[in-house]
Amino acid sequence: MMLEVSDLHAYYGKSHILQGVDMHINAGEVVSLLGRNGVGRSTTVKAIMGEVPPQGSIRFKGADIAGLPSYRIAHLGLGYVPEHRDIFPGLTVRQNLMLGIKDTRRAGKWRLEDMLEMFPNLAARADTAAGVLSGGEKQMLTICRTLMGDPELVMIDEPTEGLAPIIVQQVGDLIAEIARRGVAILLVEQKLSIAMRISHRLYVMGHGRIVFEGTPADLRDNEAVRKEWLEV
Repeated sequence: MMLEVSDLHAYYGKSHILQGVDMHINAGEVVSLLGRNGVGRSTTVKAIMGEVPPQGSIRFKGADIAGLPSYRIAHLGLGYVPEHRDIFPGLTVRQNLMLGIKDTRRAGKWRLEDMLEMFPNLAARADTAAGVLSGGEKQMLTICRTLMGDPELVMIDEPTEGLAPIIVQQVGDLIAEIARRGVAILLVEQKLSIAMRISHRLYVMGHGRIVFEGTPADLRDNEAVRKEWLEV
């Protein structure tokens, strides 16, 4: 098992946000974490990544990582693409990608050339300041920069938020390609369509805990869960 989370709790001040989250991800698996806004999905990935103090057990590749600093967790092979698309606007696309490399002494699975080949948009702007990219291009760049660090599992928070439908499709294709290359993925997503298309398993969150776990087919068949926890 690549990532195993059990009885995970997290607080913002006195607010008890995560109330005993249990989940796991196997090597090479794509898992989506679904739910309405405010139920604790982003807090879950932040707690795993050490950005929010966690209480409970978080094991990555068998080692306990709960409460380690984020940079140590990243060096163990856990990648994180935050919701707010943090790029360096004054640096070029190429420079942003190079910043993602964690170990210059060995070649990772992903090379700069791969990224530019997969994304003609980024290739065309390789030497352009990243600040002028569109929202969709910035999202691609953020994901690609994380991949340059050669993670074994990457957690991607709300990658399609605010993007046009055609870009949503491209982001979905990118995530599917990442999975095809053997990287496990935890996807936090609002859009059911993209999660149903690329996930092996899904978790649904409600009120700080997991209320459903199953395959996309299981969720398709479970109208009660969709109505209560997902539909607006």
